[in-house]
Amino acid sequence: MSKHSETGVRPGGGVGITATGSYLPEHVLTSDRLQEEVARAGGLALPPGLFERATGIATRRVAADDEYASTLAIGAARSALASTGLDALDIDLLVYASATRDVAEPATAHIVQDGLGSRAHALDVSNACNSFVNGIDTARALILAGRARRALVVTGETPSRAIRRAPAGPAQFRDGFAGYTFGDAGAAVVLEPVARGGILDTGTETHSEHWAVGGIFGGGSRHPRSEEHTYFHGDGRTLREVFEKSGTAVLDRMRHRTGLDWDDFARILVHQVTVPYLERFVELTGVPADKLVLTVPELGNIASATLGVQLDRIHHELLPGDRVLFVGLGGGTSVMTLVWEKS
Repeated sequence: MSKHSETGVRPGGGVGITATGSYLPEHVLTSDRLQEEVARAGGLALPPGLFERATGIATRRVAADDEYASTLAIGAARSALASTGLDALDIDLLVYASATRDVAEPATAHIVQDGLGSRAHALDVSNACNSFVNGIDTARALILAGRARRALVVTGETPSRAIRRAPAGPAQFRDGFAGYTFGDAGAAVVLEPVARGGILDTGTETHSEHWAVGGIFGGGSRHPRSEEHTYFHGDGRTLREVFEKSGTAVLDRMRHRTGLDWDDFARILVHQVTVPYLERFVELTGVPADKLVLTVPELGNIASATLGVQLDRIHHELLPGDRVLFVGLGGGTSVMTLVWEKS
């Protein structure tokens, strides 16, 4: 069964994104190098260039051994705060919104807060690759409810640590192949009340019956101490089929509610898993390819940091009144839209 929800367009002022930041680890890992490592460790005979041909991903960033999800989030947060001249103490709500955590407990938000030196109400929000958009939506709701004045929403993603680098044969290699798209990154935004524009609309569609199609199943009460379940499991083809079955309904409803069409957006930010999947998204939805911000060939699938990194890359080119559409896709599964107008 699916479930969808949305907010209507808000006239006048509301809550807007007033600063952005991102952070990328220094180490660059090519698809060819990763394929060589996996083939050698797993004793596999793989066709040359398989990883890049299948995914369109040439490189990805990989966190160093002494870098954690919180490290990437802190780097992105500092960038966002610095861009608008804010101090960490100017934040009264800190939402860490990511598929990756430093530890099972406590909330990684506290580790980020300790690193920043802020004193905000701190909490985690997690919903696979839609975590960051969910975090923005949650922070916006708390500001509108009068529970916060200025929020910092951050993500740090290190899914490269869930890549199976030494598969025990072809079957295990296929089961974990989607993980070879992963890269690491951090992103952050500041949210606060604005006189005009801001976040105009949000929408979601959820198909929870597909929760087991792909994921990292270790670390919880089902598999608390199982090394096997610390690796990403999931058939990329099946995941793609699940999202295609969802269709374009969430986008159709957004266009109906807002009265906006593709030409009304300066940019359209879409979660990116592989180049072929992004091309299929364009084919199914009719979104103009020149509206997209292409990151996947260079950075791979950076999970919930994807939309935040894309936004940070184009934020400087946006003018007041420009609208940006966020389209999130997350395991579980869920599809999200968010319409933002720069103030």
